[in-house]
Amino acid sequence: AYTAASHGMMWRVIGRRQIARLSRLGPSTMGERLGGFVYGTVVVLSVLVAGARAYPDDAGLIALLAVITSVVFWLAHVYAHGVADSIAREEHVSLAGLRRMANREGAIVEAALPPVFALLLGAFGVLSTRAAVWLAFALGLLVLAIEGVVIARIERLGVLGMVGIVAANLALGLVLVLLKLVVTH
Repeated sequence: AYTAASHGMMWRVIGRRQIARLSRLGPSTMGERLGGFVYGTVVVLSVLVAGARAYPDDAGLIALLAVITSVVFWLAHVYAHGVADSIAREEHVSLAGLRRMANREGAIVEAALPPVFALLLGAFGVLSTRAAVWLAFALGLLVLAIEGVVIARIERLGVLGMVGIVAANLALGLVLVLLKLVVTH
């Protein structure tokens, strides 16, 4: 049976697994990865707004747009941060430096996976395109909430701090949900 205790346990497990994975990274990289997840999720939610308007009956095309947009933003971040890093180090841009930046910025593309999965359910006829888009939004909001919890736990914020971080993350996503409602209705 699902109880309040099992709900609390679920959040602790999700947080512990995320924190354990992230703790293997240095503090700077950990912060950048978490920032990349937030950024990538907001990018995908933005694509959902435009894609649902432009292609209301084609979840597969919306998924493709989300993937392509995420990859383009990832490449832009890799290049921009690679150039900035090389200037800060007073070195030429190197392939090794770009590879390092590509790994670090990979969270932008990884953040697209849950919403794209929902859109693929629509593309393969498991869900209608409309239901797939709304599920993609819901998953994006869930990811933003979980990211907020993880950030708050890493920062060792109390309950009020966690609520604030989760609310800030969700506010970004909910603005896009509201935009979708305005644009597509």
